[in-house]
Amino acid sequence: MNVSEAIRQFFASLPARAASVLNSPIGGTLQIDLADGNRTEHWYVTLAPGSAQVSQEEQRQADGVLTLSTELFEKLVTGREAGMAAVLRNEATFSGHVVLFLAFRRFLPARPDVRDPRDAAREHVRRLA
Repeated sequence: MNVSEAIRQFFASLPARAASVLNSPIGGTLQIDLADGNRTEHWYVTLAPGSAQVSQEEQRQADGVLTLSTELFEKLVTGREAGMAAVLRNEATFSGHVVLFLAFRRFLPARPDVRDPRDAAREHVRRLA
């Protein structure tokens, strides 16, 4: 199975971005299963405070498994879809330690039409001042 360049770049960027994204006491391995027809590609992301390691080389014991289509994952990594919304719509499934999924989704870009409610509140306060 050939994953897109966007997916490869996303996984390649995780180790460098981990220090700014993972500042909570998190630890464990998330297995990401990308399904495309009858084939599934496995990616393993090991998360720790300030650290993320990515591997496809070996199958290992995972603390959580995220399963979704390759097409949907590309939408997630390019900010065209939201991870939690995909799980709630049952387009993606997760099993295991949910904290790993919640931490991993911090790496995903926000959709362009979505604003952080904290930013909206700060703007509102500035307008009132």
